[in-house]
Amino acid sequence: MEMSLGWLFLSAFGSATLLPGGSELLLGAMASRGEWSPVSLLLWATLGNTLGSMTSWWLGWLATFKKKPEDFKGRGEQKALGWLKQHGHWCLLLAWTPILGDGLCLLAGWLRLSFWRSLILIGLGKLIRYGLVLLLAIQFF
Repeated sequence: MEMSLGWLFLSAFGSATLLPGGSELLLGAMASRGEWSPVSLLLWATLGNTLGSMTSWWLGWLATFKKKPEDFKGRGEQKALGWLKQHGHWCLLLAWTPILGDGLCLLAGWLRLSFWRSLILIGLGKLIRYGLVLLLAIQFF
């Protein structure tokens, strides 16, 4: 399969959902090939991953019609819910973290946190993460 910015976008999008993904590895591989500008790699990866997380936010928003966040008893969900209640939108800067990040985005939608604030903070966290991955890939490969 040939690498492209479209594949990077799809990989990043999928990685932001509950689907497993390796967008960081793909980003690093694409950066090491030098066929694309670092800015375009950073923007496509960040856009895909942010939209994937906002899909989780939207699903959480829709889920409030069926079930309240407090009804979930899982340790991960309760931890994410506690952080969101205590720190509000600022927790969404951690939306890039494995497993916890998916729950944060989903619960942010459930709690009906502001769409725009959520989008900005999720996007900023993802931009920083992918920026660091890109810098490391360029530096070492």
